[in-house]
Amino acid sequence: MKYNGPKIKKSRRLGIALSPKSAKFLERRPNPPGQHGPSRRRGKLSDYGKQLIEKQRLRYQYNLAERQLHGYYVKASRKIGNTADIMLQLLETRLDTVVLRAGFARSIYQARQLVGHAHFRVNGKKVNIPSYQVRIGDVITVRETSRELEIFPAAQQIATTPEYLTVDDKKLTASLHRLPEHGEVPVQCEASLVVEFYSR
Repeated sequence: MKYNGPKIKKSRRLGIALSPKSAKFLERRPNPPGQHGPSRRRGKLSDYGKQLIEKQRLRYQYNLAERQLHGYYVKASRKIGNTADIMLQLLETRLDTVVLRAGFARSIYQARQLVGHAHFRVNGKKVNIPSYQVRIGDVITVRETSRELEIFPAAQQIATTPEYLTVDDKKLTASLHRLPEHGEVPVQCEASLVVEFYSR
């Protein structure tokens, strides 16, 4: 199930910004939530604790349920190659993630909502499933009747397009021309620890 709780509190807990608003808030209060604030003494994390935090960071940056993320790990582990890199490639080619990376949404939560409300077309066909796997060469376009929405210009102002996407800001189109390579995926997470967590 997607996360609908307070984004700032979750961001402080995980130490990463899950939305533009939480990014500004973390600059002022980077410490985890709690009544003792930054003065609270925190014990040393175990290996399991580190793996768990990285798994949670990855899960919330893509707004996935635990079962969904585990499913991506299983798919990645069955393919030949580095499991962590393959898992990130699968996550990055979700439609809602491509919408976010292309600058059509300000956060993964907004991207999921926009996809669910059928504001996008993939190769000219309506797709309203956030988990839809985008393939190399697929073209994502904003629906004609949605192009006047103020959401898109606002999102494009803060977006940084990764090299594996081709985006036309004027026509509001995006295309995946290759899979992301190691180190190109803009997430704050050690994916190798996530693989260790699930392979226990």
